[in-house]
Amino acid sequence: MSKKSNTSKRYTAEFKRDAVALALSSDKTVTEVARELGVSPEGLRGWVKQAKVDRGEGPSGALTSAEREELAQLRRKVRELEKTVDVLGKATAFFAQDKLR
Repeated sequence: MSKKSNTSKRYTAEFKRDAVALALSSDKTVTEVARELGVSPEGLRGWVKQAKVDRGEGPSGALTSAEREELAQLRRKVRELEKTVDVLGKATAFFAQDKLR
């Protein structure tokens, strides 16, 4: 029984773009193209699916890559702001308590 590695390879945007172009223009299956490129078929299928969404060919409601990136940035910003509000709330309570003394 083989054990899968928990580390995954990272591919450049250019490599993914070229792999998607090859998969879409080739007469070969995605699995065959993936095997030739040394990537997982599931990974290549995901890249192809996202490329189609980015071109407006995907299902309605699917996020483009740009929208996904913006969403991730906004979520990070919300976490930062929530931490700031928490610190300010604690500081306000501390100083309000100090004034009562």
